Amino acid sequence: MGTKRILVTLGLVITGLLLLLIVFTTWYTVDESEQAVVISFGQAGEPVVESGLHFKLPWPIQRAEILSKETYSIHFGYKQDKSGEIVDKETKMITGDEYIVLTDLTVQWRIVDPKKYIFNAEEPIEILRDAASASIRSVIGSSTIDAALTDGKAEIEAKTRDLLTNLVESYDIGIAVQGVKLQDVELPNAEVRAAFTAVTDARETKNTKINEAKKYENQKTKEAIGERDAIKSEAQGKKTARIEQARGDVAVFSDLYTEYAKSKAITRERLILETLEQVLPKANLYIMNDSGETMKYLPIQQLPQAPPVETKESEQQAEKGEKAS
Repeated sequence: MGTKRILVTLGLVITGLLLLLIVFTTWYTVDESEQAVVISFGQAGEPVVESGLHFKLPWPIQRAEILSKETYSIHFGYKQDKSGEIVDKETKMITGDEYIVLTDLTVQWRIVDPKKYIFNAEEPIEILRDAASASIRSVIGSSTIDAALTDGKAEIEAKTRDLLTNLVESYDIGIAVQGVKLQDVELPNAEVRAAFTAVTDARETKNTKINEAKKYENQKTKEAIGERDAIKSEAQGKKTARIEQARGDVAVFSDLYTEYAKSKAITRERLILETLEQVLPKANLYIMNDSGETMKYLPIQQLPQAPPVETKESEQQAEKGEKAS
């Protein structure tokens, strides 16, 4: 009688537990930022992306794996201790010109296929980390130290993103790379960093001097071009003036020739006199006629007039005028 009661009680307890298991394992909820996969005896169904309450068969027949749809980040980089020394040796890599550098890389990724993420790899995140390490090492290994430390970071970042994306797609683990950010590339110790900083400063100074020289060259070139254009303009003006003057001289000569053709002797004498006046503007001109030993000449310029001669009659008339006044 006691054994039977114990068995009944045990049966009721087991039945209650089974009912509780059925109640609590036949439903699940999916948030807006989540996605789920229902697994039936090891076989995954289609992903469930609708948010809300969902039902399934009780465990162990079916179970629900809920995964996030948000973007995750993996940081692959070095760290510094309190003294400023770098302690992470994972990120040491060699450039194409055989220099050691340290990289600081961040990879952003998300789950795009829950079935592949769960079943195609045991540790998909570790696979992604290894793929990121291989990608950045490959790109750094084909780059120079100058490019890695200065203006080549953007190109290194883009090549790393493309290479990592292709690797993850080939692994087919349900992960998509959203972005790759190359935070920094550093040298392994303070002395090397100081030396490279000095080289970088010298390069910047060189570029500054080159830019200043080009600026001075452009300024002088513009000034020379302006001076050249001014000389050309002045020469063109003189050319035009000479041409117009020549045309005027030709017109005057044509008129003189017409007059010369009418009366050659008179025109010839007039031209001679005008030419002498232009050549010798202050000279006294005379027309001379030498007919023997005595030379006779006739001055052309006006002779000075002699003062008037006063007579007695004029004196008397002057006195009469004074008395009358």
